[in-house]
Amino acid sequence: MSLAAARSRSVIFVKRNILHTLRQNCLLFSTNDTTLADQRKPPSNKQRRKSHKRPPWNDNLSWEERLADVVTPLWRLSYDEQLELKQKHQERILSQLSMHLSGESTPVRSKPSFPVLSILPSPVRDGYRNKSSFSVNRGVDGNTKTVGFYVGTGKQRNIVCINGDHLLNVPEKHKLVARCYQDFVRLSPLEPCLLFHTGGHWREVTVRTNTEGHTMAIVYFHPQALTPEEVAVHKAELVDYFTQGPGSVCQLGSLFFQESTMTRCTHEESPYQLLHGQPHMYEEVLGFKFRISADAFFQVNQAAAEVLYSTVRDLCVPDSEEGGGRTKVGGTLLDVCCGTGAIGIITSPRVDRIIGIELLGQAVEDARHNAALNNVQNCEFIPGKAEVVLPGLMSQLSSAGGGPVAAVVNPSRAGLHHRVVQALRNQPAIRRLVYVSCKPDGEAMRNFRELCCAPDSQKKLTGEAFSPTLAVPVDMFPHTPHCEVVLLFER
Repeated sequence: MSLAAARSRSVIFVKRNILHTLRQNCLLFSTNDTTLADQRKPPSNKQRRKSHKRPPWNDNLSWEERLADVVTPLWRLSYDEQLELKQKHQERILSQLSMHLSGESTPVRSKPSFPVLSILPSPVRDGYRNKSSFSVNRGVDGNTKTVGFYVGTGKQRNIVCINGDHLLNVPEKHKLVARCYQDFVRLSPLEPCLLFHTGGHWREVTVRTNTEGHTMAIVYFHPQALTPEEVAVHKAELVDYFTQGPGSVCQLGSLFFQESTMTRCTHEESPYQLLHGQPHMYEEVLGFKFRISADAFFQVNQAAAEVLYSTVRDLCVPDSEEGGGRTKVGGTLLDVCCGTGAIGIITSPRVDRIIGIELLGQAVEDARHNAALNNVQNCEFIPGKAEVVLPGLMSQLSSAGGGPVAAVVNPSRAGLHHRVVQALRNQPAIRRLVYVSCKPDGEAMRNFRELCCAPDSQKKLTGEAFSPTLAVPVDMFPHTPHCEVVLLFER
């Protein structure tokens, strides 16, 4: 067989495996910054049922290839082939919504009944991640102080930690910090914390960077039975390593330390301790500047975030042009799950008022700071659960009047709480709603159906139904099966 024929067969095989992965929703790498370290948790019943669906490894593959297949499953394909796969996958998902709305009982529809634009590519395809989390565990050589990413599962007791220097989506600066952290941990007399109940201290490290080159590292540490004075000694050694020792090559602009006895802790639950450098870094998107805290959410691909946010802005508030000059459209934009306020602030020049709602207090603080930083006067950010805040806010908007109301929602994979959907659906002033989803075939699909179904008094969905009128996929994550999709609903 010729080399060209062999390559062709290999690509076909890879495509089949990827399509199988997409259809089965086997999410091999999280796009909401949940690290592979979370695999150390005991698998749920749902995970056990799904585990057999994952294609077995080829014993001929190197450990580096196995890791690349987990973290970046599309790495063997050209970028055009990746986009083609993602486009077809999004169309299949959205056709399910069309089928549900039309009352079809069998999947006769291959494409949605509303337009799905061609997927918008990422301007940057390699090394695009501005945030990476590296775990500490046993390596292929048996060294428990290995820093990298996981291959294997807790269920099968075959977890191996592999260095990620070859991964296409991780920038070189992140890889450098991971290598230095591994060197530091191996020099430390303390053991790594592989499982909380078995002892050990050093846990993963998260690295954040911006386009200007500022690098922030956050080291996670389990204190176990150490006294504060003993912990202070090891913190000092960490600072010395990264500022005066071999780790100074990383040129860290910020070094944070979090002591935690849980896998994931917020700043409120366990404060991030600044050991060195600046407490924040800044990033620019579409001409606006944003402050990024240690635990703040920010899109992991800055260049593609500009594509995403400009798309969202244009769908939320279409630009108005009169006499060759742009004018403000006016009205109010509700930004639900607003995070650090990026969508609202970027859209603020087109409307009279932005109202953002966000659960995390630190994110609200960042959002308010970002509005002041950009001299944006028409943004208000409210902390709290959207399902608690939104119903009362809708009543205020109804009584106050004040022009058209549009809404944008950008929830986590868990989707919107039913009461949030109720409040949005039952507010007649909202004629346009934009939904940003990283997983439209998950809980988001339930939200879509509730927004668009016939009025249902039992579910308290009494308002006029929305209709999906446009979808725009945006590739935020080259080399992985994932992308964002922006859906416009109108009524």
